[in-house]
Amino acid sequence: MLIIYGIPACNTMKKAFDYLNEKGIPFTFHNYKKNGIDATQLRFFIEQLGEETVLNKQGSTYRQLSDQDKANLEVLTFLQEKTSAIKRPIFVLNNRCFAGFNPKELDTWLTT
Repeated sequence: MLIIYGIPACNTMKKAFDYLNEKGIPFTFHNYKKNGIDATQLRFFIEQLGEETVLNKQGSTYRQLSDQDKANLEVLTFLQEKTSAIKRPIFVLNNRCFAGFNPKELDTWLTT
């Protein structure tokens, strides 16, 4: 079963939900705001996608950090505490991950 990780209020998440529903692709949703994220799952994301992908540096949560805080950032701890700084959405299927929402790339990923 496809699992989507993210927060429900995100516009990109809404687009991903709509897209999957239109295609008839079943999924479950893991809401960071309600359920948090454990270190094991975050490590899996980072191993699969890389730290630079998982940490959303474009978001306000990260940008509000001082330069010193950014330089000394312990990414795993930060992302567990500030789940809004995790790239959205992250899709997990058959022990594989895909980050972001690009319909063409997502279709390719889903069929491989």
